[in-house]
Amino acid sequence: MIHQRYAVEFDRRTVGIAVRMAGGFIFYSSDDRFEELDGRLFRKARAIERALERTDKRNRKAAQAAAPAFAG
Repeated sequence: MIHQRYAVEFDRRTVGIAVRMAGGFIFYSSDDRFEELDGRLFRKARAIERALERTDKRNRKAAQAAAPAFAG
């Protein structure tokens, strides 16, 4: 069986590949920021995009909360 593979980009950078399988797409991350999504099955390609956006937003909030406050 031949599986179709697609490069997945986020914020103008390649962050992994999506492999078309029965039932949807499996995402394989090549970027540590999205490691939690690695190996997950998504029913539609758009669902991968939404998951990347949510993960990025959560990572940015966590980084912002961990950054020391600047008192100037």
